Amino acid sequence: MNYSDVGIDLGTASILVYIKGKGVVLKEPSVVAFDRDTNKIKAIGEDARLMIGRTPGNIVAVRPLRQGVISNYTVTEQMMKYFIVKAMGKKTFRKPRIAVCVPSGVTEVEKKAVEDATYQAGAREVAIIEEPIAAAIGAGIDISKPQGNMIVDIGGGTTDVAVISLGGTVESASIKIAGDDFDEAIVRYMRNKYNLLVGDRTAEDIKINIGTAFKRAEVDYMDVRGRNLVTGLPETIRVSSDETQEALKQTTSQILDTICSVLEKTPPELAGDIVDRGIVLTGGGAMLRGLEELIEERTHINTMTADEPMTCVAIGTGRYIEFLSGYNEDAPN
Repeated sequence: MNYSDVGIDLGTASILVYIKGKGVVLKEPSVVAFDRDTNKIKAIGEDARLMIGRTPGNIVAVRPLRQGVISNYTVTEQMMKYFIVKAMGKKTFRKPRIAVCVPSGVTEVEKKAVEDATYQAGAREVAIIEEPIAAAIGAGIDISKPQGNMIVDIGGGTTDVAVISLGGTVESASIKIAGDDFDEAIVRYMRNKYNLLVGDRTAEDIKINIGTAFKRAEVDYMDVRGRNLVTGLPETIRVSSDETQEALKQTTSQILDTICSVLEKTPPELAGDIVDRGIVLTGGGAMLRGLEELIEERTHINTMTADEPMTCVAIGTGRYIEFLSGYNEDAPN
């Protein structure tokens, strides 16, 4: 196999690029900063993320992907081109074969948009793979066996819940609630309870440092800086992990409801497999503390998080194209 095969996890929050034989070579936020006056792109990825909420009026930092779907086509295309070149280096003469992963609920039109953007970004061949399948492969599950596996992939913009057997999805649901909504819930809570306005990045820090979905034995605290909406002045407030649980309750319970509704629709034999094998969590949102305990309490099924939840989908997408290439090479021409 002398072609370079690339797997791209095109996420709402971050983009990961996997190259065959090298693993995940790039992980950057899917953010683009561009100048509104000239329409020129100023920065892409981590450089652009640092500009969020800190730019003059003419420069805007945008996420061209909203809830796992392309919301700004031209910017997405340029962003992908930039990441592919950055990951592979300019010296590649051959166009790569690229597998891109999309949430399980996307429409054919949305899939086509991703495919077109990937071709425009320089692909020779494009394969579109659904997120739960990629996540399962990346988590090390052998999806080709006739056994039921349940994957809950919590990304930045979407949560995909799927039961996979024999290499395909048996039952699935995708909801537009995920890591970004955890941040928004924290912003709302701080505003309603303390009249404190905090930015998205601060909310993310709270989530990462003390965020929890389940009551913890030890309470953690964190000092949070923001602007008091009454006085208009900066203020620092001490927030506890119990408060984050309260803030995130509504969002996490919607994810729970989706898991339960997929379980209800699962054929009994596969449901039996899931009870034996457990539920596997992947995606950046799966790193929220207490999620495993919360799901176990509600479903009574053992729940575990994959080893590298952030990179699972990218690795699975890359391995999927390797699996396809093996499959194509065996087939008669």
